[in-house]
Amino acid sequence: MQNIAIVVEDEPSTELLEDMDIEPPDTLLGLYQGTPLTERTSAYGNVLPDRVLIFQGPHERESEDDDDLVVCIGETLIHEIGHYFGLSEEEIEEIEEKYWRGEGDAGEPGDDVEEVDDVDDDGNPR
Repeated sequence: MQNIAIVVEDEPSTELLEDMDIEPPDTLLGLYQGTPLTERTSAYGNVLPDRVLIFQGPHERESEDDDDLVVCIGETLIHEIGHYFGLSEEEIEEIEEKYWRGEGDAGEPGDDVEEVDDVDDDGNPR
């Protein structure tokens, strides 16, 4: 990933919620702003970073405890970064559903984690 900023804001603005047709009690946890990799041409460059916005207040209200908060933030980041890679809302939701059900290509939670026994002083695999 290049030229992308992850920004934490307190709350989504009223204007943003209105623009996205989000009405209470619904809210917005995160938002990707930029040009997905799949839509970039060879002329793409010399632009401000794409942004992933994470909204702190909604995450805290949606979470039962600190552990749940960490999971909620992680899910939001993965979701919004999926948009950076050009995945649609529907594609991301399908992947998330398969992941949590332990089905298909998404595998089981933690399946793609590779254990490394030999690491250097900085923790990097050798």
